[in-house]
Amino acid sequence: MKTIQWFPGHMTKAMRMMEQNLSLVDGIIFVLDARCPASSFNPKLKKMANNKPVLYVLNKGDLADERADYLLKVIKEKGAEAVKINAVNAGSKRDITGAIEKLIAEKRAKALEKGYNKVFRFMVAGVPNTGKSTLINLLAGSKRAETGDKAGVTRGKQWIRCGNFELLDTPGTMPPAFENQYLATHLAFVGSVNDDILDMDDIALALLDELAKKYPQRLNERYGIEGGTPLYMLERVCERRQFLLRGGEYDYERAERAVVDDFRKGKLGRITLDTADDLKELKF
Repeated sequence: MKTIQWFPGHMTKAMRMMEQNLSLVDGIIFVLDARCPASSFNPKLKKMANNKPVLYVLNKGDLADERADYLLKVIKEKGAEAVKINAVNAGSKRDITGAIEKLIAEKRAKALEKGYNKVFRFMVAGVPNTGKSTLINLLAGSKRAETGDKAGVTRGKQWIRCGNFELLDTPGTMPPAFENQYLATHLAFVGSVNDDILDMDDIALALLDELAKKYPQRLNERYGIEGGTPLYMLERVCERRQFLLRGGEYDYERAERAVVDDFRKGKLGRITLDTADDLKELKF
């Protein structure tokens, strides 16, 4: 499989912009993908936060299974403030608001003692396509930030008022170098890496291989797959979905896209790719 690298020029500008605006915020909200919180953790963003209070939001919880709850527990055991939500569900607003208030409870109390109700400001950051803008729209109660299901939708900063908070929406940023290609592959699976720079052959086969090891029953339920090599499994998808070319040859391209899309849209069920071991060396 080809090495995954993606750090377009606008990300360099985004990191610079975020560093310049750090002095304007009271804390940082890092949005992670609940299906792969270790993979979507950017150590360079954490380092940039310095001593600012940090809240980790494991978003897209509706697409992750109960393993994500355990990963949330591991992150908290590392001493971090964290919450798991689904930003497209209005019911998650109370959970995220409560987590933010807990983060700045002491500062708010001191402000009230001095006789004023301070509007606290937070920078919302994370890798692409984790749902940063969707989270902001949830808190704002309306569509205020631009969203999309493709990596790289947000390009510039946006200050958005959300009740007692002001949130700075920022472009998704990747580390300049993917030192861990296993975790980088997970980002490709969930759509955090631009599909245009990926070899979909590699991605689909790698996804089938990992799902066969971690969630074999889901592949059986969706495609009738019962083991085999990744290529063999892809051919079973072609047969099951009737992805055939003239002459009865397999339409691998359609099958590859179908497998990746089925995973991203939750049609394979709730899946969590990362494990507790993937979180071990990360400093939250």
